[in-house]
Amino acid sequence: MPSKNRPLTDAELAGYEAGRDLAADLLQAVREMKSGQVRVVSSPVIEARKKTGLSQSQFASLLGVSVRTLQGWEQGRKQPSGAARTLLAIASTNPGALLAVAGK
Repeated sequence: MPSKNRPLTDAELAGYEAGRDLAADLLQAVREMKSGQVRVVSSPVIEARKKTGLSQSQFASLLGVSVRTLQGWEQGRKQPSGAARTLLAIASTNPGALLAVAGK
């Protein structure tokens, strides 16, 4: 496969796809998942939210951000900054304190 530094041309993409055995690729992926070779990496933002027991909507409201922003953080598309990062650290280490301050 070509370098990751540049996008594939249409011809390169067609050549790559023509040489793939999708059924074999899928079977291999399933085998890797079943054997535990594949690890699901969870976002620290998701872990912090789960520790509070709140939904995305509730947690976003508690942090003073939109659900869309929270989803961006959870999916790694965006990074929290400033006060949000501090609140996430508190949610992660002491979720009860964050909930108590918020009156939840």
